[in-house]
Amino acid sequence: MQCRENCGACCIAPSINSPIPGMPNGKPAGVRCVQLDNQNRCMIFGQPERPAFCASLQSSLEMCGDDQLESPNEHAMVWLGQLEILTKPS
Repeated sequence: MQCRENCGACCIAPSINSPIPGMPNGKPAGVRCVQLDNQNRCMIFGQPERPAFCASLQSSLEMCGDDQLESPNEHAMVWLGQLEILTKPS
């Protein structure tokens, strides 16, 4: 499945614990990654400095949804937010 144009949810919703260029301590959930451009595309996509966590996220119908009437990231933000809560360490 292709990413939905102008989504960026996977670069906003989840927490990332490993360093990201410009965010040496990673990023908390719900915070926009500094590597996300104005069109909500990753500026370090495919680069070696991109965190393994980011590379492991693959677009899917379950995560991204299929309703083109929703805003590009509405479904994914909710789904990833719930996943963040369910996987948060105690």
